[in-house]
Amino acid sequence: MEAPVQTEMVELVPNGKHSEGLLPVVTPTAGNQRVESPRRSCVEGEGFLQKSPSKEPHFTDFEGKTSFGMSVFNLSNAIMGSGILGLAYAMANTGIILFLFLLTAIALLSSYSIHLLLKSSGIVGIRAYEQLGYRAFGMPGKLAAALAITLQNIGAMSSYLYIIKSELPLVIRAFLNLQDHTSDWYVNGNYLVILVSVIVILPLALMRQLGYLGYSSGFSLSCMVFFLIAVIYKKFHVPCPLPPNSNTTGNVSLTEVIKEEVPLEVETEAAAFCTPSYFTLNIQTAYTIPIMAFAFVCHPEVLPIYTELKDPSKRKMQHISNLSIAVMYVMYFLAALFGYLTFYDGVESELLHTYNKVDPFDVLILCVRVAVLTAVTLTVPIVLFPVRRAIQQMLFQSQEFSWLRHTLIATSLLICINLLVIFAPTILGIFGIIGATSAPCLIFIFPAIFYFRIVPTEKEPARSTPKILALCFAVLGLLLMTMSMSFIIIDWVSGTGHHGGSH
Repeated sequence: MEAPVQTEMVELVPNGKHSEGLLPVVTPTAGNQRVESPRRSCVEGEGFLQKSPSKEPHFTDFEGKTSFGMSVFNLSNAIMGSGILGLAYAMANTGIILFLFLLTAIALLSSYSIHLLLKSSGIVGIRAYEQLGYRAFGMPGKLAAALAITLQNIGAMSSYLYIIKSELPLVIRAFLNLQDHTSDWYVNGNYLVILVSVIVILPLALMRQLGYLGYSSGFSLSCMVFFLIAVIYKKFHVPCPLPPNSNTTGNVSLTEVIKEEVPLEVETEAAAFCTPSYFTLNIQTAYTIPIMAFAFVCHPEVLPIYTELKDPSKRKMQHISNLSIAVMYVMYFLAALFGYLTFYDGVESELLHTYNKVDPFDVLILCVRVAVLTAVTLTVPIVLFPVRRAIQQMLFQSQEFSWLRHTLIATSLLICINLLVIFAPTILGIFGIIGATSAPCLIFIFPAIFYFRIVPTEKEPARSTPKILALCFAVLGLLLMTMSMSFIIIDWVSGTGHHGGSH
């Protein structure tokens, strides 16, 4: 069977990440001739970053120059996103032991799905997620993969804008030293998210290339590491339970505040509240797997990083993937554990916002908020670029670049996402819906069915163990998607969930 000639590559990457200097994917024809896209210079698919005018090799001739360590950093950067802010809430609704089991399972399954992607790409010589879909199922497969990655990116943008809506008012209150809540527009999250979108995000999104991309990606990862350090530090400086109307500085220990005489029943209630749960099941537990899946999606980025790897091999790339997932696994667990052990059942669906209960003017948390806000603001245009390019590729594939179309698509996307963020009651809904739809497709279903279709039957029969395992993997993803969506819809309809973190 001839491999279909497919020359364009829609570089769609979740969580605002993109590998610098990616090359166009060109698949060989039956005569081993390579075909290059004639319209590369006229459509928007020419890339985020400005490239040198030197001769561009084809991906099969491309000699990667990225070291093992830098590839681990790039993939870790692709994995890390806003999902880390919701993991403490997930632990509060599962218990420590069940959370650890589920986190370990999602990490191991993510590693296995990367194995399937790498093996599939090695068979057909394709280094782009959507192209594997095209090779397996033709244009429907490519469109399905592009749609899933686009939804993941829209979810990432929505979560970033929600963080702006949630955290920016707190930062402004702290800088203006506003003790009391006010209804002024400059501390209203809905107004502020629109203002930031118009003044900062839209101008950056209208650029044809994003020259700051590499710096922003590294800065985002650094901010999340800073956030993790602050969460661990605060665990030992925040009392449990929180004193009523606490308003003390975060530079001193607060444990003395609660050393007052209180009735015995109050002490008993406090001891019960401040005791960790190891195994919990409730309606909010339904959000746990989607939040974890949202936090581990990096699969569309694996193949481009593989292309840029120095002395590439499937074994080497698998080691990079395993190490990156292991590093994020440790960071995720520590952030969830110390965030949960700080607030226990009082943790909100967006952990950073919960610290406002302790001290709105805490200097350390204020610095973390400013760093995270800067990172997510700069990341939104990066995530918007591949979404707009996907729309370009699907609807205006053969047309010349148009500034009007370029502007209208970016503006329309920002308007829709702003409306979603303004009317979404919590960030939990965003994590839940995206984590229960596009994330299972990208992690479980697509890698498995691509593998089943692409690997030839003469090499692995349909009833061979690897292919049966791949089909079981796809069925598992479908079951997780169905169960998660069912419980989330039931929660919405019944309205019984407490939806921590509503503002």
